[in-house]
Amino acid sequence: MIRVLIADDHPVVRAGVRALLDAESDIDVVGEAATADESVALADTLAPELVLMDLQFGDRAAGADATRRIRALAAPPYVLVLTNYDTDGDILGAVEAGASGYLLKDAPPHELLAGVRAAAAGQSAVAPAIAGRLLARLREPRVTLSVREIEVLRLVARGASNADVAAHLHITDATVKSHLAHVFSKLGVSSRTAAVSRARALGIVR
Repeated sequence: MIRVLIADDHPVVRAGVRALLDAESDIDVVGEAATADESVALADTLAPELVLMDLQFGDRAAGADATRRIRALAAPPYVLVLTNYDTDGDILGAVEAGASGYLLKDAPPHELLAGVRAAAAGQSAVAPAIAGRLLARLREPRVTLSVREIEVLRLVARGASNADVAAHLHITDATVKSHLAHVFSKLGVSSRTAAVSRARALGIVR
């Protein structure tokens, strides 16, 4: 029996996913979390084998951080991302945090069920659309930012100052400036606004 925890801030989504999973004889939904912090706490106390994790909770992109914290538990369950978001930043952030797979919420039921079973068995579960995009990126020359550079750029896109970014990521202002200089160079731009615009056009950040 695969013990699953659903982590999503939308009650309708949780109810729909639970209904789908409850219909399967080999899957047991042991709990639901409406916040990122709650998902970490329930992953620790309920001991599921798999957490279905959204990336966005309210106005916070907290799913990747929750995934990282869950994977750091003493007996960590696998984490399968189930989200609406498919930018480079979202995908790289989730993988870097330790997610075993990445599915989109518009996936057909059989794809979600197959992904749950694969991820719970420790296998990779990636939506065909995501896999196709990853292969296309490998075949074509493409701007590649590091996970940290994407984190910095994502905060800048939300209007954060260098000081705000430094405080949020626990780094120095000089380090933020260095990351931004690398981002500007890679994207071929000379300003924060242009960097954000270019990154959105390339699908690197939302």
